[in-house]
Amino acid sequence: QVTELVLDNCRSSNGEIEGLNDSFKELQFLSMANVELTSLAKLPTLSKLRKLELSDNVISGGLEVLAERCPNLTYLNLSGNKIKDLGTVEALQNLKNLKSLDLFNCEITNLEDYRDSIFELLQQITYLDGFDQEDNEAPDSEDDDDEGDEDDDDDENEAGPPGEYEEEDDEDDGASDLGEGEEEEEVGLSYLMKEEIQDEEDDDDYVEGGEEEEEAEGVRGEKRKREPEDEGEEEED
Repeated sequence: QVTELVLDNCRSSNGEIEGLNDSFKELQFLSMANVELTSLAKLPTLSKLRKLELSDNVISGGLEVLAERCPNLTYLNLSGNKIKDLGTVEALQNLKNLKSLDLFNCEITNLEDYRDSIFELLQQITYLDGFDQEDNEAPDSEDDDDEGDEDDDDDENEAGPPGEYEEEDDEDDGASDLGEGEEEEEVGLSYLMKEEIQDEEDDDDYVEGGEEEEEAEGVRGEKRKREPEDEGEEEED
């Protein structure tokens, strides 16, 4: 039931890895990077295998085995091996579903017109060493995630770098610190002046109010005095 198996940095013995056999019928991804593999002669039959990583080994030929035992391969990584000529790669023509081939750090990459020759020889592949014939990079889900993160970072930068706002805030704080003493003095003086003015107004109001009350009392007193006199005059009449 295993669909993915990574055996990187294990050590092969006589061209095979102990335990890897035909029983892995559901295997779709197999990685055997840096296992000192010299040949694929003992590779088991893995009919459902789609991706095979064989980088950093010492494979120099015998690639025809792949079409026999892993006919459904879509991705093959042979980077860092001892592949030197086009004749060795020609055996991959029988991998009809192969779409991506990596030959990084193989001597074959030093050949003149290397890329054009490989694309002409293996017409079924779309990507060689991660790029198509127009030098467009092969899509990768991890790269897409990274690009999404970068876009988020760009959006944050467009919104305004926090550093600038912090500097402006610091400047504003400095300006307010410089003027605090002066402002406090001005506020204190004006506040005191207002208090004095209000006190004076209050005193005036109080005095005026008192005078009015005194006048009112005087009027009342006069009325009271007049009333008995008026009554006396009436009686005399």
